[in-house]
Amino acid sequence: MSVQKIVILGGGESGVGAALLAQAKGFEVFLSDKSLLKECYRTTLQNAGIPFEEGQHTEERILSASEVIKSPGIPATVPLVQKLRTQGTPVISEIEFAARYTKARLIGITGSNGKTTTTLLTYHLLKTSGLNVGLAGNIGDSFAEQVITDRFDYYVLELSSFQLDDMYTTHLDVTVLLNITPDHLDRYSYNFQNYVDSKFRILQNAQPSDDFIYFAESQPIVDELSKRKPEVNQLPISLETAITEGGYLSNGALIAKNRDRSFTILQSETPLRGPHNAINMLAAILVAQSVGISQEAISAGLKTFQNAAHRLEPAGTIGDIQFINDSKATNVDSVFYALSSMDAPTIWIAGGQDKGNDYSQLDEVVRRKVKALICLGVDNHKLVDYFGNTISSIYETQEITDAVAKGLEWGRPGDVVLLSPACASFDLFKNYEDRGNQFKAAVQNLLVNDK
Repeated sequence: MSVQKIVILGGGESGVGAALLAQAKGFEVFLSDKSLLKECYRTTLQNAGIPFEEGQHTEERILSASEVIKSPGIPATVPLVQKLRTQGTPVISEIEFAARYTKARLIGITGSNGKTTTTLLTYHLLKTSGLNVGLAGNIGDSFAEQVITDRFDYYVLELSSFQLDDMYTTHLDVTVLLNITPDHLDRYSYNFQNYVDSKFRILQNAQPSDDFIYFAESQPIVDELSKRKPEVNQLPISLETAITEGGYLSNGALIAKNRDRSFTILQSETPLRGPHNAINMLAAILVAQSVGISQEAISAGLKTFQNAAHRLEPAGTIGDIQFINDSKATNVDSVFYALSSMDAPTIWIAGGQDKGNDYSQLDEVVRRKVKALICLGVDNHKLVDYFGNTISSIYETQEITDAVAKGLEWGRPGDVVLLSPACASFDLFKNYEDRGNQFKAAVQNLLVNDK
């Protein structure tokens, strides 16, 4: 019997990890990336003796694969991917491939917003309670590479719609769907239903005994559930009404009820603020209950959690003006939650590469919270046109240091300067991390000069 040939498209974290796992499982492996590889990934492949190419795709070699593992960053519309599918070659994700080789229980978390915070918090709750747990998916180290040794009993997986699109048989024991709002529509033919369908793939292999945790006030989720009627144990989360089985917010308290387990904590006793984080925390608590973690361990874990960078991250205080880095907020829904969390007059820094944004959902919160808008982007006309009649002070710039300096100039003691862009970063920065890091550096530079 001939050895099956696996081709990996994309040589980033997930692709290189998949190549290493495929090699470990005895496949003939070839990796191809149309761009140049990062030095660390090139070295890893060379040290492992895995053949690869960069800066090109040799179609003949790729089309001869038994199966192709595709990077989530490569759209399904790319001609090479379409050729593979036309000839019947399976095209799957790293998650789908790696899940075949693990005995661990899998917790899958998706949503347009909040999935990184929820994933990190869920992982933290499980890890600090003493469970043997790994973190993977759209965050951290490659799932496939971790599965080579398969030493964890649980994996918490952050799953983007792009990863879900190429998953078919993976069974997730606990699933979380935080919300669905328009995002990445350029990858879904500008059809919102296509994007909804993608998110609901998280339930495609769910069993009646599995727990499905979701936000009950996300209308697209509710509408889709009424159509699909999945056979799964549903645990809704509400910010508006008490729930008998699930989670809700009541008078500042987070209350979670999962089967015979009940848990309550004041949100003020946790490090995460705002209604969006109430949803994220309730989701993580319900997952923790699903895997049998005690009330005491959940409470301790919530109090010791530190969120990841670029998500409502304090960047410094100058003259009693607080600077907050929310560079990860690359869509309108994230900005809505960020502004809703502000309890002081806010100078809002926004802008970048627009993804077809509809700013109307921000109308009320902007009127209540925002005293000035600083537009940080190559083309700011959409922001300026939309908010020109709502916000009296608007300033445009393409320099982050200028944006931060203007925020300090306009700020008064007690104000907040919030970087929450609502847009992708690629017009002026490498990525949202680069944008956030430059923002923090600009604030620190002003702090030094202020002393």
